[in-house]
Amino acid sequence: MSLPERRLGKTTLSVTELGFGGAPLGNLYASMSNAAADQTVKAAYDLDIRYFDTAPLYGYGLSERRMGLTLGALPRDSFVLSTKVGRRLRAMDPAQVDGVIFENVPPFQPYFDYSYDGVMRSFEDSLQRLGLHRVDILLIHDVDTVNQGSMAETERRFREVMGSGYKALEKLRAEGVVSAIGAGLNEWQWCQKFAEEGDFDCFLLAGRYTLLEQESLDTFLPLCERKRISVIIGGPYNTGILATGAVAGAYYNYAPAPPEILANVKRIEDICHRHQISLAAAALRFPLGHPAIASVIPGARSIREVQSNIETFATKIPGDFWAELKHEGILRADAPTPQ
Repeated sequence: MSLPERRLGKTTLSVTELGFGGAPLGNLYASMSNAAADQTVKAAYDLDIRYFDTAPLYGYGLSERRMGLTLGALPRDSFVLSTKVGRRLRAMDPAQVDGVIFENVPPFQPYFDYSYDGVMRSFEDSLQRLGLHRVDILLIHDVDTVNQGSMAETERRFREVMGSGYKALEKLRAEGVVSAIGAGLNEWQWCQKFAEEGDFDCFLLAGRYTLLEQESLDTFLPLCERKRISVIIGGPYNTGILATGAVAGAYYNYAPAPPEILANVKRIEDICHRHQISLAAAALRFPLGHPAIASVIPGARSIREVQSNIETFATKIPGDFWAELKHEGILRADAPTPQ
């Protein structure tokens, strides 16, 4: 299938509505071989995905290296690539490296650095790992309470990046080195704070506008519409449960799903069954009903998973399905739904 594209904010970039999330290439939860990573990225490109996202954090440089090896063999103007700044990597004794959710990582350890020089060095380091002369979108990574640990520390980091690192992003954009700047975060509230205080083109929001969560409709998404800022939805399956369903051991937001989430997902599955569509298809399509959303970027770690994402994305979903979700109170009444 030929994937439709959407314009990214006020820029000249367009991204495919279905993108490729690069966290699994960093051995997220389980290791994969370099060959499997190469085959997976090639499969995504061959199936018309043209937007790819990665970050230094993903496998502590491994995702960038793997993605760059494959994309570097393709025409550079044929795809859009984003990576992130704010988490730099320092060499570390392998015995002391903690990969946390990434398996078999290289001997590096990430640390926060949102300064002007830190952003510039992070960008240059990413280019070297990627083996490319440019990226298209540069995103501030993880200035949110999930990653900073407290509201006070997040506020401190926010002030650090807006007072220093943000100026580096503005310079890179003004010089045409990158085409778009934004932030990649886990909380819409901090995306909104960035949108209110800076001139951003896009945000990559992980899992906070899905079949299970629509609070961002209150203020954040309307603000993006007014300011012509695009939103990319990472983790459209809420890190698993909206793909696997309410099964034992299902993950929700990087942790085992609590009982209330399992129950809610079961309700959605029952409605999906009545309309003869898959839960994953509904989850992948839902965010794109909103005019501010430019792309959804599920991850993949195999050719089959890429093919499955494409097939799932192509599913036709009847309007009656969305209407029933709203009638049952699962979707908010004001949530725009795909046509």
